[in-house]
Amino acid sequence: MRFVIVTGMSGAGKTTALKILEDVGYFCVDNLPIELIERFAEITLDDKVDQIDKVALGIDIRNGNALSEIDSALEQLDKTGISYEIIFLDASDQTLIKRFKETRRAHPLKMDGRVDEGIAMERKRLEFLKSKADYILDTGSMLTRELRQAIERIFVDNKNYKNLFVNIVSFGFKYGIPTDCDLVYDVRFMPNPYYETELKHKTGNDKEVRDYVMDSEVSKEFLSKLTDMVEFLIPNYIKEGKNQLVIGIGCTGGKHRSVTIARELYDVLKKDETLGIKLTHRNIESE
Repeated sequence: MRFVIVTGMSGAGKTTALKILEDVGYFCVDNLPIELIERFAEITLDDKVDQIDKVALGIDIRNGNALSEIDSALEQLDKTGISYEIIFLDASDQTLIKRFKETRRAHPLKMDGRVDEGIAMERKRLEFLKSKADYILDTGSMLTRELRQAIERIFVDNKNYKNLFVNIVSFGFKYGIPTDCDLVYDVRFMPNPYYETELKHKTGNDKEVRDYVMDSEVSKEFLSKLTDMVEFLIPNYIKEGKNQLVIGIGCTGGKHRSVTIARELYDVLKKDETLGIKLTHRNIESE
C-alpha cells in the first residue's frame, strides 16, 4: 500500500493536490483528526475491508494543537510496519497573501486578523513537518496542470523528484527585471534580430530568429557556459534545501534574444525528469 500524507501551508494548493491524487486512484481523506491516523491505516490493511492500495490524507494547521501529536502518530505507523510519504506544499508569503485576497478567505489562524500574521504563525508551527517531508513542492509559479504533472511524476510514474522547481523567464530590460528572479543573465551582447527587417516582427519562438541568434559563436559559447553553470548550481541549491529557482534571461525588449536563450536552456534542463521545470516569456507580447 502507498500511504501519502499531504500537508503544507494554507493556500499552497493542498486541496487541489488531493483532488489530483483522487483522480489517479488514491482514496483521499482531508482533515482527518491526528488521533485517527493509526486506526485509519490499520483499517485500510484489514482483509475484511475492500482492498485499498493507495491512500492520501490531508493533514494541516486545521488540526490545531493536535498537530503537535503527529510525531507520535507517525512513530506508531513505523512500529506497525506501515511506510508513508509526506508531501509538503509551499509558496512564498507574498504569493499566499495574494491568493487569500483573491479568494477573500480569512487565514485559519487569524480569522479576524491580518493574513500575514497568520502565515507567519503557520509557517513556524509547520516547520517541523516540512523538515520531515519526502517531497516539497513550491507552487508559487505553478499552474494547476504543472502541479498535476509534478504529482503524477512522483505518485503515478514513480520517478525520482529532487524537490526543485525551475522557472526560466525571458524578459525585456526596458520593462524591468522580474522581482522574483534568483539569477539574472543579460544577453543584450548577442546579435539582435530586431534590426533585420524580415525578423523584426518575429520572436524567439520562430525558427528563423533562433537560427539567427544561435548562428553566432558568441551565443553558442555563452549558452554552453550558462548551461554548465546552471547544471553545477542546481544540485548545490537542492543540497541547501532550495525548493524553487527562478532564472531570468533578459534582452532589450524580451522578444528575440532572451526568448531564444531561455528556450535553449529549457530544452537542456527538461531532459532531467527529476526536476520540475517551466518556461515563461514575460514580455513576448509587449509593445
